[in-house]
Amino acid sequence: MINVLCYGDSNTYGQRSEEGYLGRWPLEIRWTGRLATLLDEGYHVVEEGLGGRTTDFDYPASMDRPGRNGRTYLLPALLSHNPLDVVVLMLGTNDLKIQFERTVAEVVSAIAGLLDDVAAYGWTEAERPPKVVLVSPPRIDVTAPDFAEVNGAFYDRTSAEKAEQLAGPLAELAAARGAAFVDAGAVTETGADGTHFSVPSHERFAHVIADEVRRVTGIG
Repeated sequence: MINVLCYGDSNTYGQRSEEGYLGRWPLEIRWTGRLATLLDEGYHVVEEGLGGRTTDFDYPASMDRPGRNGRTYLLPALLSHNPLDVVVLMLGTNDLKIQFERTVAEVVSAIAGLLDDVAAYGWTEAERPPKVVLVSPPRIDVTAPDFAEVNGAFYDRTSAEKAEQLAGPLAELAAARGAAFVDAGAVTETGADGTHFSVPSHERFAHVIADEVRRVTGIG
């Protein structure tokens, strides 16, 4: 059995991008569920997505969003799901919220720290670090019809520019660390809220990730 951990934020959780924006797309729609189906019985896919998750910092107490520090939670996630053959890592969108004023370089540095932890605390049956598929997060579409209402208080055009700028340095980071790389912004579109995958994009993204997982494991 090949174990695959999908670690990310609301786009890994499967947050609805339309139809009221509340709740989670069902397993048969969200990309992690479709990934499990595409990879078939030789693989076990673990979903570890949480809305609002950052790369490596806590929200201020005034924002009342506990437990969103992606680096703090990554360690117990790795330890509880080991042995792991592949970690699919997609974080960074929430770091770009207006309130945090994070630079692209700071986000990339934080993701490098997450890769350090995967290498240090993740392990396969053969006691090697798991393979990593590093994903640059999707674009932020400030022109989406419901963006202003749903996300206008959190993201702006500068956030969108930073999201697009992440792909290049994250591709370089992946190459330097021997990780596979996928630019989600190049293969997905957001729904009406401008930040979360559309339903067709969940399907498309699942196929892209399935291909990468098969490639890095050498199976299929």
